[in-house]
Amino acid sequence: MPNFTGQIKGRTETRSTVSLNDIPEHELMLSSSTATQTCSDPQFNSHRHSSWGTADVTKGHGTQHGYFANDHANGDRSCGTYEGKVSIVNGQVSMEGTWKYTHGTGQFSGITGNGKFKGRQTSMTESEVTFEGSYQLKSGTRAA
Repeated sequence: MPNFTGQIKGRTETRSTVSLNDIPEHELMLSSSTATQTCSDPQFNSHRHSSWGTADVTKGHGTQHGYFANDHANGDRSCGTYEGKVSIVNGQVSMEGTWKYTHGTGQFSGITGNGKFKGRQTSMTESEVTFEGSYQLKSGTRAA
């Protein structure tokens, strides 16, 4: 399984927050973002990364779950899910968790793999995430 590391610098496209009245400071968040991904593996370098996720936060701490899609230069996609913890301390949002591939198209059809991520929001609309992991292409799929 090839191992890789990388960074995602993204921009939030949409964000909605709902304040719940069940307990103090309980919020549900929904967001979508796009980013350019840099990666040590050329197959995952310099392509568009999109993600859609939810966060459930109480008093600045909670969980997040979501989905991502990588649009590769040749038109193929690699897609997956992520989950982790999110913290908001003194207005600074940070996140840490795991991700895994669930499916893909073309040469990434049948992709499997997983890894870890860690990130932070650098502004209300921008974030930076570092990641590491490994993947395996389905037997018989030709790598670029």
